[in-house]
Amino acid sequence: MLGLFQNEWDAVMLSNYALEQQLHTARQELSHALYQHDAACRVIARLKKERDEARALLAQADRQIPMLPSNLAASNASTMSNGKRDLERDDELPPPSKRIRQGITPEIIKELTDCNAMLSSQRKRRQISPTLAPVEALERYTQLSSHPLHKTNKPGILCADIHPSKGLISTGGADANAVVFDRSAGQIISTLSGHTKRVTSVKFVARDDLLLTGSADKTVRIWQANEDGAYNCRHVLKDHIAEVHAVTVHATNNYFVTASMDKTWCFYDLSSGLCLTQVNDPGIEDGYTSAAFHPDGLILGTGTTESLVRIWDVKTQANVAKFDGHSGAVTDISFSENGYFLATAGYDGVKLWDLRKLKNFRTFTPYDSNTPTNSVQFDYSGSYLAIAGSDIRVYQVASVKQEWNSIKTFLDLSGTGKASCVRFGPDATYLAVGTGDRNLRIFGSPDAASEAL
Repeated sequence: MLGLFQNEWDAVMLSNYALEQQLHTARQELSHALYQHDAACRVIARLKKERDEARALLAQADRQIPMLPSNLAASNASTMSNGKRDLERDDELPPPSKRIRQGITPEIIKELTDCNAMLSSQRKRRQISPTLAPVEALERYTQLSSHPLHKTNKPGILCADIHPSKGLISTGGADANAVVFDRSAGQIISTLSGHTKRVTSVKFVARDDLLLTGSADKTVRIWQANEDGAYNCRHVLKDHIAEVHAVTVHATNNYFVTASMDKTWCFYDLSSGLCLTQVNDPGIEDGYTSAAFHPDGLILGTGTTESLVRIWDVKTQANVAKFDGHSGAVTDISFSENGYFLATAGYDGVKLWDLRKLKNFRTFTPYDSNTPTNSVQFDYSGSYLAIAGSDIRVYQVASVKQEWNSIKTFLDLSGTGKASCVRFGPDATYLAVGTGDRNLRIFGSPDAASEAL
């Protein structure tokens, strides 16, 4: 009996030993397989990263290629059709949030700082231009002309800008076109087609005959004027994933910023069309509706759909101040050339802010609660302020404690009850107004109209 138990015990031990050997072998094989799987995953991740980096660098290199006049037409023909780029190529790029950004380099920061120091110094010595239109002249302003610039099937001028040194006015319309208009000649110079939805912002660049347009189609376009005055598209920028509502040019004329409903603003190099940085504030629930550079260029103001105005340090991209008090979206922003006044427009009117004390010192409520204020702008001298809503109103700028007197109110002659944008001409010699119909209206002195005749 003992011998039988001994044999059974030996058999069980041998079987247990064999199972342990098999388990050890299986563990080794599993460990080796897991190591191979982990190594394969790391290789795949590295290859995907290299692929995305290569695509981003390819996109950057493509934007940095100089567009010489001799090959501009050929380039446009090969990459665009009516201003549209090759969509298949753009679809291969990584999403904007994953693209590599160069950032605002120390060299760029020095350039911005030097520009700020120069402009601040000049402001202290600057005298008001002797050719600035006096208050008495503005009181006599009337509509001089009306120009149908956009299509009738989708009427409405949404934005406008005036070239600082030429007699050119640019408008953006609900018809997805931008138009460059020669005021002195009274004719359209160029119609810029390419956007697929309404054009929400237009901005001239003081040099190089460039024009920037932002659109509800999520893109920004850089246009270059050729010798005959027509504008060709140099770059189509697709760094935003929602409607672009504002474009603003830095005082150096080398950089610009775009603000979008995707809750980000982008800082671009103008010559290459390259997005150097894209700033996303997690505290923003909706998106940006307006943006403007401070005249000295180191401060950026943005307005949101949440009724907030945010002030940013451009060098660090840090939000350094917030102004609340509006109701509804902040529709427009304008800094005064004096350097310390900020005007913001919203659904409840216009608020004036003192940047030295970071507080609101005056509020205009020209319209009822159902009529938003669509546009606000200081003239270049900082002497006048224009407001556009259901009509156009011009105020004389005063100090914080003094009263800002109303100079003139222009009725909306479009019949739409909506003046969407207003801009001062040089020395406030005229006003350009975009309205709910397709017409650009020019207001100025009747004496100027008589002289033109």
